[in-house]
Amino acid sequence: MTSDSSYQPRYGAAYPSLVDSVVLITGGGSGIGEEIVRQFARQGSKVGFIDIVEEPSRKLVEELTAEGHTVHFENANLTDIAATQAAIGRIRDALGPIAMLVNNAAHDQRATIDEVTPEFWDEKQAVNLKHQFFCSQAVYKDMAALGGGSIVNVGSFAYIAGVEGLTPYLAAKSGIIGLTRGLARELGPHNIRVNCVLPGWIMTQRQLDLWVTPEIEQAIFTRQCLKRKIYPADIARVIMFFASDESGACTNQSYVADGGWT
Repeated sequence: MTSDSSYQPRYGAAYPSLVDSVVLITGGGSGIGEEIVRQFARQGSKVGFIDIVEEPSRKLVEELTAEGHTVHFENANLTDIAATQAAIGRIRDALGPIAMLVNNAAHDQRATIDEVTPEFWDEKQAVNLKHQFFCSQAVYKDMAALGGGSIVNVGSFAYIAGVEGLTPYLAAKSGIIGLTRGLARELGPHNIRVNCVLPGWIMTQRQLDLWVTPEIEQAIFTRQCLKRKIYPADIARVIMFFASDESGACTNQSYVADGGWT
């Protein structure tokens, strides 16, 4: 069983509702988040993103600014809620009221059950779950004042698949489903939609460097219905749909984009 190594996602969809709208993306400096930033910028959105990595984030801003797009980066550790709230305030000052939020930032550090300490557990909940609530809390009034908005939380198929050595991460990612459903109910009266996208095994550079061996690649193609690699652009495409007005009747939902693994 082999993959179509020549496959690359092809794009043609344009979302008029994204043009000139302000979107905030967490973890936008690398991986899936980097591609989300690129795709929203190229749709004509005003993009603000937060990341802890400085140099790659600034290079991304330079690249997209040179293309004529509006992109603003703030450096902050998302586990520091006060710093994150301050960063969101600076993005608002630079770009205007925030109409869309993509809660993307996460970290899938492995650990066996005996390696997990209380401190490690708390840190994994902070980096994978906690900031999603507080970022939503920080922007929903902007959306309400605009007449509505969209929040897209990024979860993971891994909690469904039960990937070994990731129990704290899986607990946090499953919690994002509950967070999505709670926020959707609470923010629905403000015409704010809240959905969750659950990526599969995405071929980010980090995954390729650390985990994706030929044996792992073969296992992926065995499990997936689609016999090809899934790329960050595949996920960005789904997220843009849920952020846009094209999904205007969709809220309180969790959508799996894993090539048919689960």
